[in-house]
Amino acid sequence: MTKIQAMTLREKIGQMLLCGFEGTEVTEELKALITEHRIGGVIYFARNVANTQQVAGLSNQLQQIAMDAGAAPLWISIDQEGGMVARITEGIALMPGQMALAAGADASAGLNHAAHAAYEAAWVSGTELRALGINMNFAPVLDINNNPDNPVIGVRSFGESSKLVAEFGQKAIAGFQDANVVATAKHFPGHGDTSVDSHLDLPTIQHDQERIRSVELVPFVQAIENGVDAIMSSHIYFPALESEKLPVTLSKSVLTGLLREELGYEGVIMTDCMEMHAISEHYGTVSASVMAVEAGADLILISHRRDLQIEAIAAIEQAVSEGRLTEAQIDASVSRVLALKERRGVLGPQLGEAAEVGTEAHCAVAQRLSEASITLVKDERQLLPLRRTRTLAIAVAAAVSSGVDEAYAGPASLGAALTEHGLDVIDRVLPLQKVGELREAVLADAAHVEQIVIGTYNARFHPAQVELVRDLQALGKPLVVVALRVPYDLLELPDISTFVAAYESRPLALQSIARCLLGELIPQGRLPVSLGTSYPAGWKWGGGL
Repeated sequence: MTKIQAMTLREKIGQMLLCGFEGTEVTEELKALITEHRIGGVIYFARNVANTQQVAGLSNQLQQIAMDAGAAPLWISIDQEGGMVARITEGIALMPGQMALAAGADASAGLNHAAHAAYEAAWVSGTELRALGINMNFAPVLDINNNPDNPVIGVRSFGESSKLVAEFGQKAIAGFQDANVVATAKHFPGHGDTSVDSHLDLPTIQHDQERIRSVELVPFVQAIENGVDAIMSSHIYFPALESEKLPVTLSKSVLTGLLREELGYEGVIMTDCMEMHAISEHYGTVSASVMAVEAGADLILISHRRDLQIEAIAAIEQAVSEGRLTEAQIDASVSRVLALKERRGVLGPQLGEAAEVGTEAHCAVAQRLSEASITLVKDERQLLPLRRTRTLAIAVAAAVSSGVDEAYAGPASLGAALTEHGLDVIDRVLPLQKVGELREAVLADAAHVEQIVIGTYNARFHPAQVELVRDLQALGKPLVVVALRVPYDLLELPDISTFVAAYESRPLALQSIARCLLGELIPQGRLPVSLGTSYPAGWKWGGGL
């Protein structure tokens, strides 16, 4: 194991930084971060990914640079939650997202059995990440999505029940860690009940301590009891937990007092990205990095700008020299980081092998879990399965709707998926921001068909989609609505007769939707969240609770 006693103060501080970078190749600037500044690791985004072979090669090259420089081997981290939040999407077995997994789980044999789906997905995903040289994943999300207006969590959550989220989260953690990839429970102590995206501003959650402890904290407590490797802090202000107006990431009361001392967590505490506006616009990324270490964070995540990464290292070093931070506190954090690197085998040889990725067996797991997730919420006019007749299939394309999203490669075509299964389709894909201006063209198409299917995408936040559905409904033709992200779209369209929740619009989900709409599969999913009082969590059409 790398000996902390042999490291300079600057080298130890470097170990506390996780840094993002631009491009798909090693640049001199990135090399210098490793060789000169001795950073603890890097984070991959879609901008760093060309294909699986390139990712494996990049991972190996980065580790070789660290080895040649005599530096500690690197964390190579990623946000690979599955579903709509995934940085590598091609050439792998991309798993459904968390809400889809919860929807498709068979709860008849009990919650523990049902949650095995989360273990399967995490183990396959973790096995493939490790084959690509990635040893840390920022998943699972342990936030409880109990607020339909949450703009950033939504389908990234397993659901609205603290017990369900805790059980599924625990299984996902075990799956990643059994694959020897660090699991990171996020976003402590809970980002589920916000209506503000912390990428854009500083949210506040006003719940009292009793509510926080009985709801939001439940999954994190279970994760701690079961040995989660890392916990990521949220950039959210909880007045009940912190007397000053500080987000959790900067709160010693929460990170040290609550998480470390009261809950007894001994693993690695890391921050969410310090360039998110909840931090950068209110405190400044560099100053806040020092504050986060003061509060008790072990790893500081700075995802984009190299100048801020270098300045943060210098600022933390200066804080030690001025006595604001002690070297003993730095040592404690680095000891936890290095101990975790040793436990996950990061301090040994790091060789990525992309040939183990996207195997037939892994893809079969993804397909099975995806097909199980499709949820028929209502079919009052018995429009399903679709008739084999001329059909207008409209899909609102996935778009960046929160700070965690990235640009999606190519439009999501529900029509193409239906065509593959033999339906006569007019296929229309609508960019999210152009739904209103394309309304007349869509209605013109609708005049030439006998039935209509429309896939909405976060219609709750984009009223033009609701207006379009209303216009199509007024035509009096059979109309099926499929929610391609949050199922809460039904709350805006309560009188739609046939509504399907799919939770995502990745290609695999579109295939699963097509098969269910055409009667090749019977939808088995159950709602992980309530859609008003008529459709509570656990509901599926014809199956009740």
